[in-house]
Amino acid sequence: MSFDDAAQATSASSGITTALLGRYRQFAAYNEWANQRLYAAAATLSDDQYHADGGAFFGSVHGTLNHLLATDRIWLRRITGQGEAPGRLDAILFDTLPELAGARRVEDERLLGLAEELTAERLMGELTYSNMTGARFAQPLWTVLDHLFNHQTHHRGQVHALLTRRAGPDAGPSLDLIALQRETGTAHAASV
Repeated sequence: MSFDDAAQATSASSGITTALLGRYRQFAAYNEWANQRLYAAAATLSDDQYHADGGAFFGSVHGTLNHLLATDRIWLRRITGQGEAPGRLDAILFDTLPELAGARRVEDERLLGLAEELTAERLMGELTYSNMTGARFAQPLWTVLDHLFNHQTHHRGQVHALLTRRAGPDAGPSLDLIALQRETGTAHAASV
């Protein structure tokens, strides 16, 4: 490989890394945005609707939102070594939606902070952790972040389905990533 080829490869690699860092910052921003929308919609439910078992993996809107907070705390503890981490995936951390919403905002801020502080080395570096049964794993941090954000999307979809089942099709807000990108101007699409 010539010097010019090596320089181009380094430049391309640097561009990819910069794009990946931006991707996780956008995912953290999306996560916060989508959670705010979902929590606002959940606040329109009656207490019975909010707690009713709708057949989702964690039962109700209440159970599923608590699960998402619990798992974010678990992953952030594994990644940063800081914060509380419940010992169960089905932990009910807060009994009321307002308490849960306040804690959700704090975790979303932690995720935003983590994304802002990411470096290429850290993103590509290995994270070693134990799962809930004590099994040890090691994998690149970027794969863990992919899981964390995808997991949020998966269960927010369940909450969205519970909302629309309980309160009608208009009860579920749009949670499409492209909607956030268009709202914030990060889609960079030219008007047609």
